[in-house]
Parts: sequence; C-alpha cells; structure tokens
Amino acid sequence: MRRRPGIAGLQSAAASREQYRQVGENVARIRTDLMKEQLTTFRSQLEEFARKHKNDIRKNPVFRSQFHEMCSKVGVDPLASNKGFWAELLGIGDFYYELGVQIVDICLSTRSHNGGLINLQELCDLLCQRRKGARESVSEDDCLRAISKLKVLGSGFEVISVGKKKLVRSVPTELNKDHNEILEVAQAHGYVTIEELEKRLSWSSGRAIDALETLLKEGLAMIDDGHKDGKRRYWFPCVASIFSASGFDGFKP
Repeated sequence: MRRRPGIAGLQSAAASREQYRQVGENVARIRTDLMKEQLTTFRSQLEEFARKHKNDIRKNPVFRSQFHEMCSKVGVDPLASNKGFWAELLGIGDFYYELGVQIVDICLSTRSHNGGLINLQELCDLLCQRRKGARESVSEDDCLRAISKLKVLGSGFEVISVGKKKLVRSVPTELNKDHNEILEVAQAHGYVTIEELEKRLSWSSGRAIDALETLLKEGLAMIDDGHKDGKRRYWFPCVASIFSASGFDGFKP
C-alpha cells in the first residue's frame, strides 16, 4: 500500500511553495523597477531631444509625426494639456488647438455642400490654404491628431475609412454597410447610378434606391438629371469635386 505524506511532508511542501511565491514576487518587482527606471531614463532623453529639436518639431510635419510616435511608445502625450512642460517647451498643444478650431470652421462652412462628410485630403488642402501665412506646415497626420481631440465635443467628429479614402464626419450620422459600399463605388467617378449599383454590387433596384434615399436625406448626395441617357446620377461631394466634373448640367438636393 502506498504511504500518504505525513504532516512534516505537507509542511515542507507548503514552505517550498511559499519560497517559490516570494522568489517570483521578487523577480517581478525587480523587473518592474527596471522598466520604470528605463522609462524614466527614456523620458528624460526625450525631453532633452525635444529641447534640442523644438524648432524642427514645430515647423517640420514629418519630424513632428515621428516625434509623436516616440512619445506614444513611452506613454507621453504632448497634447494631453495646454499646460505643463510640453506645452511650455514646444507650444504644440496650442498648435493643435488652433488646428481644431480651424477644422471645425471648415467643416461647418462646407456642410451645406457635402452634408457633413468631407474627404480628409480636401480638408487638409483647405486648411493649408487658410494657413498660408502660418509658420508651421500642416500634414495629414496633424489633421488626424487635431480631429482626435475634437471627439470630446461629442458632436460627431470622426474619421472613417471608405475604400482607399479617409473621410471626416462632422455630424452624428450613422453610415451602414450599404452606404459605405455606395461611397466606395462613387470614388471612381464621383457619382453612382442605380443601374451601376445593381450591376457592381448585385443589388435589387429597391435596395439601391432605399440606401440612396437615406444618403439624400442626410445631405450627403446630390441628384443630377441632366443627361441624355436619362439615367439619374447621384453625386457625392465628399469623394469628388462635383463642380469640376465634366458633363455637369445642374444638381438638386
């Protein structure tokens, strides 16, 4: 018959487990302390780097984007507050606040034209035109960072991807899968027809009309009935400039 472990054996096993636990905790503590020390050192070096290259960070959008990537790796957000070390050293908090205000203004002024959905590249171009006299150049990355800070307004500001394009939404409109597929098809020419949706997406005419009517109601599409083939075209200003398109005869919302 196999003998069961005695009290002494159980106590010895428990003591061993306790020793292993303490060793494990000590190893984890040492690793944590080492990581904290490394992060502190890296942050200190990051601050020194920022002091040395602050002019490049302010003026060069590519350099600024790379600096943001370095900051994110150590949990530093220079845009978290307009006060403190980073704001005083670089002033980029004020820079992105200014961009945010200008982005809101552009989105509001173009909303009657695009229904509150604007191509990110078009937004960046309009922003650069408005800031011609500014010292700092503006990149797409700068626009994205400024827009991310606008989410606190709770007014629908968001960047969405449709096909290969990024669109900025400034109204709380929810686009479903059908709407996104229509916008993706429209990227080729700036418009779609019901017949094209039926062929490209294998939809029924009812499904296409229902989705298009919703986009019309939201102000995201415009109707063009001025073509000899008699086919109604649904134009989307957020993916193409309708006023530079050939064959333009007139639109109605």
